[in-house]
Amino acid sequence: MSAPARFDRGHTDDLMSFLAASPSPYHAVANTAERLEKAGFRQVAETDAWDGSIGGRYVLRGGAIVAWYVPESAQPHTPFRIVGAHTDSPNLRVKPQPDAGAHGWRQVAVEIYGGPLLNSWLDRDLGLAGRLTLRDGTTVLVNVDRPLLRVPQLAIHLDRSVSSEGLKLDKQRHLQPVWGLGDDLRDGDLIAFLEVEAGLTAGSVAGWDLMTHPVEAPAYLGRDRELVAGPRMDNLLSVHAGAAALVAAATSGAPLTHIPVLAAFDHEENGSQSDTGADGPLLGTVLERSVFARGGSYEDRARSFAGTVCLSSDTGHAVHPNYAERHDPTHHPRVNGGPILKVNVNNRYATDGSGRAVFAAACEKAGVPVQTFVSNNSMPCGTTIGPITAARHGIRTVDIGVAILSMHSVRELCGADDPFLLANALTAFLEG
Repeated sequence: MSAPARFDRGHTDDLMSFLAASPSPYHAVANTAERLEKAGFRQVAETDAWDGSIGGRYVLRGGAIVAWYVPESAQPHTPFRIVGAHTDSPNLRVKPQPDAGAHGWRQVAVEIYGGPLLNSWLDRDLGLAGRLTLRDGTTVLVNVDRPLLRVPQLAIHLDRSVSSEGLKLDKQRHLQPVWGLGDDLRDGDLIAFLEVEAGLTAGSVAGWDLMTHPVEAPAYLGRDRELVAGPRMDNLLSVHAGAAALVAAATSGAPLTHIPVLAAFDHEENGSQSDTGADGPLLGTVLERSVFARGGSYEDRARSFAGTVCLSSDTGHAVHPNYAERHDPTHHPRVNGGPILKVNVNNRYATDGSGRAVFAAACEKAGVPVQTFVSNNSMPCGTTIGPITAARHGIRTVDIGVAILSMHSVRELCGADDPFLLANALTAFLEG
């Protein structure tokens, strides 16, 4: 076994910067693309003809990005090694008619996206970010990264049983944030405000995809700063690690016997069924076009896919010290214990024995410890893009990730070592 990977605080510092700069899937893919560009990757348009020359390329579509590196040794039938992740996180998203309010308060009408821990969004200073679509069809990113909105919790004096019976929230009535005062509610106030924030001409916005985010910065936590608290770790932690691994594999100079790929999808938190989700055609189309651009046939495509492996990287559950009985008694992943291998015999995760061997080999090469997560039999098991990817494309897929606490909270918690350990394991996997 090779020497253990040494913890690099610089990687975690960079992750924290990435989290802070990526309040929406659109910002996450833009920041990922910027990192790839600095490493020599170039964007290709889906509407253009592609060539099969060596080098790094990427495709952007909404909140999704697929990037790949064609080495000099690549043949039409060369298989792929894929790191899969997702860019979206549960949050509160702005409705088509956003201006609301009552009793002298101005509010923003929001819809619940995914499965957030609703109580974690209460009494938080929230910003607003996403994309604005202009009348000519172009899009502009916007990020109001300062205290703008707040979902105020009802005072305990008006809800005396909250501490004994628990907080009960109605998604329609109790989660609408306030952002000012006034009785004269005018249609277009919020969008007009955002046009000014984005430096746009008044009335130029025709559509929007906007979401709230906490403005509190990610931070080290604990006596020895061995923990990290921050937003959207599920699953930008994996996107960041995957991008770092792809750049490392493409620039290491090591001979590659396959084509390394990063596929970061949108809409995982609500089922992946979209043109930018893992259950859509994006990944398969990109992989096939790469084969055909290198002069390949359908036979080459079949050979390539048969040898392809995907690591579906998503956060998982660390054992919770206050709720240990909710976990499987013989599987207690710990933070800073290295990445986890996710297993579920009912195929909520795609991992099987042969897939476990692939990931174990990558971790051994990187000198990274491995843990295993299995859900308690009495608890329903979540799922990922892994089974979707395996079924849709017929490629071997392994579910992995980093163990965290407070998953789906506005502010999640991970070990400060684990992001770097994951990136090392992904790099070893992509390098083969």
